Amino acid sequence: MIDSLTAPPRPAPVRPRTAAGARRRRRARQVARNVLVTLLVVIEVVPLLWLVLSSFKTQAEFVNDPAWSLPRSWGFQNYADAWTTGHVALYIRNSLLATAPSLALIVLLGTAAGFALEVMVWRGRHQVLLVFLLGIMVPGQMILLPLFRVYFQTGLSGTLLPLIITYTATGLPLTVFMMATYFRAIPREVFEAATIDGASILGAFWRIGFPLVRNAVFTVALVQFFFIWNDLLISLTFTTDDSLRTVQVGLLNFTGQYGETAYGPLFAAISINVLGALVLYLLINQRIIKGLTAGAVKG
Repeated sequence: MIDSLTAPPRPAPVRPRTAAGARRRRRARQVARNVLVTLLVVIEVVPLLWLVLSSFKTQAEFVNDPAWSLPRSWGFQNYADAWTTGHVALYIRNSLLATAPSLALIVLLGTAAGFALEVMVWRGRHQVLLVFLLGIMVPGQMILLPLFRVYFQTGLSGTLLPLIITYTATGLPLTVFMMATYFRAIPREVFEAATIDGASILGAFWRIGFPLVRNAVFTVALVQFFFIWNDLLISLTFTTDDSLRTVQVGLLNFTGQYGETAYGPLFAAISINVLGALVLYLLINQRIIKGLTAGAVKG
C-alpha cells in the first residue's frame, strides 16, 4: 500500500501521428507542388503564346491596339513577307551552313579530347585539361578584334569560314570539360577488358567509349547548338555581306530606313525561329535528360 502511494506517476504515452494527419500533409505538399509547376508553365507558355498571336497582327494593330489584344484576322501574310521579303529563308540557310560543320567539329574533337584526357594515361594530361578550363574563362569579346584582323588579312572575311572557326574554338573548352566528366563515370575495367581483347585506342574509342556516352553527346551537341544558333555578337562581327547573315543578325533588317519596325513580319520571323528550336528540343528531350544525369554518378 505504501509503495503504491509513493511510486512516481508514469509519463503519459506519446500520441502517434494519425494516418489522417499524414494524408493531409501529403496532400498539402502535392497541392503546393502542383501550384508551383502550374505557375512555371504559365510563365513559360504565356510569352510564347503572346509571341505567336502577335505574329498575325497588322502594323496598324500594333500601333493602335493594346499589346494584349487579339489579332483581328488570322492570315499568314506576315509569315509570307518574313520568308520572302525579309529573307528569313536565306538567313536560316546561312545559320545551318555555319552551325552544322561547327557542331560536327565540336562534338568530334571535344569527345576525342575528353577520351584522351580522361581514359588514356600520359604525362601532362592534367595540365592540358587545365588549359581547356582556362579557355572557358576567356571572354569572347576579347578575341573579336584580333580575329577580325586575322580573317581580313587572310581573305576569309567574305565567307562563312570565320563563323565556323570561331564557333568551334569557343565551343571546344566547355565540350572537352563536359565529355571528360562523362568519361570519368565509365568504369576503367571496360577499357581494360577491351585492351586485353586486342582493341586499339581508336577501336576502344569508336566501339566502346563513344557509344557509352551517346546520350551525353546529344546533350552537349544541343547545348552548343543553341549557343551557335542564338549567337548575335560573333555573327554580327564577322558577316560583312548581307547575303551571309545568320538568322539572328537578319532579324535586325526588319527595321526600316527611318527607324520604323515592321512588327508583324518581325514577330513572324521570331516565331519561326523559336518554334523550330522548340520542336527540336521536344524531339530529343529524353536523351537530354539521360545525358545530364550520365556523369553524375560514377559507375
